Amino acid sequence: MVSRIHRAHEEGVDAVIIYAGAWNHYSYGITDALAILEAPVVEVHMSNVHAREEFRHHSVFSHVVKGQICGFGVTSYRLGLLAADNLLKK
Repeated sequence: MVSRIHRAHEEGVDAVIIYAGAWNHYSYGITDALAILEAPVVEVHMSNVHAREEFRHHSVFSHVVKGQICGFGVTSYRLGLLAADNLLKK
């Protein structure tokens, strides 16, 4: 995942939509990789992480992403794309 994020930085991608699963709760390596991006990053989760176990309520990515979308199943990805598009139009 870190290598792919680094490649996104090198390629100058416009935006990143990330679903990192359990890494979201403890991967500071991914957090550091996301922090180098100049493009907006939107974090998505298919389930509502805030309605699940307590440890899932915290994202180590939260301070480096523009926002988080959760709880809408597959639609979370579409909402993430919409959010990234909106950020790019600003």
